[in-house]
Amino acid sequence: MIFSNLKKMLLKLWHSELLQYFIPAKIYVSVQYKHVVGKKLNLKNPVTFNEKLQWLKLHDKNEMCTQLVDKYEVRKHIAQTLGKKYLIPLIGVYKTFDEIKFEELPNEFVLKCTHDSGGFIICNDKKKLNIELAKEKICSCLKKNYYYKHREWPYKNVKPRIMCEKYMVDDSGTELKDYKFMCFNGKVKCSFVCLNRNSTTGLNVDFYDMDWNLMPFERHYPNSGIRVPKPKNFTQMVKFAEILSTGIPFVRVDFYETNGQLYFGEITFYPGSGYEEFTPASYDKLLGSWLELPINLGEH
Repeated sequence: MIFSNLKKMLLKLWHSELLQYFIPAKIYVSVQYKHVVGKKLNLKNPVTFNEKLQWLKLHDKNEMCTQLVDKYEVRKHIAQTLGKKYLIPLIGVYKTFDEIKFEELPNEFVLKCTHDSGGFIICNDKKKLNIELAKEKICSCLKKNYYYKHREWPYKNVKPRIMCEKYMVDDSGTELKDYKFMCFNGKVKCSFVCLNRNSTTGLNVDFYDMDWNLMPFERHYPNSGIRVPKPKNFTQMVKFAEILSTGIPFVRVDFYETNGQLYFGEITFYPGSGYEEFTPASYDKLLGSWLELPINLGEH
């Protein structure tokens, strides 16, 4: 009982926001990896996909990555690289929640924080939106520096803001499926689809190979049990993902598709922050074998 209580106290202290600011990144990711994954992190000779993501967190400090993870600033890069027509229509950008004039917003919209993951509000009926709860969530997110949660370096210097985007659904009429392309050293090797995000049973994730065959593994979230139709813009999505991933060791590029139109979603460098388990575990090694780490990066 004493040991159990002590362990709980140490874990609570470890996850305290104040302590996170002072722990060196290498120690932090090593301890967190052991706690979450249950294995010792191999940084000297990383083999698995999750290990290599941790290595990239510590070594790859490409300053352009900060713009690419900023949900507002990345729009400029997409407009210049792919074209403005691939951007979800933007309604507004705000420094604080109180700047939002809800009476001027459409009945449906999406609020997103520009600097984190998970800081969003989906509104499909403004009359039913609890503005106070939305404010509580968004303001809490604005106060946090997302870098310190998992040591994902690109987020460290992103300016916290709030974006309001057009609410969109795909051809199902009920959701907007994510088509996420895994780019290894500039080449798409596989993709996955996120669906049922807002269902009572929870998120499903299905992985597909380049011929749009289901791949026989799961990563943290269960498969849906169905084969999602191949997106009409699949070839264009692959092309755009490889353009955006040029010169980057690993990046995930997300797209949406609605009424036959392709839209850019976001760019992510560390899916699941490199802590999500594979079932079977052999696929952690398979994806790891696809990722060639740059040898010219020194340790930070």
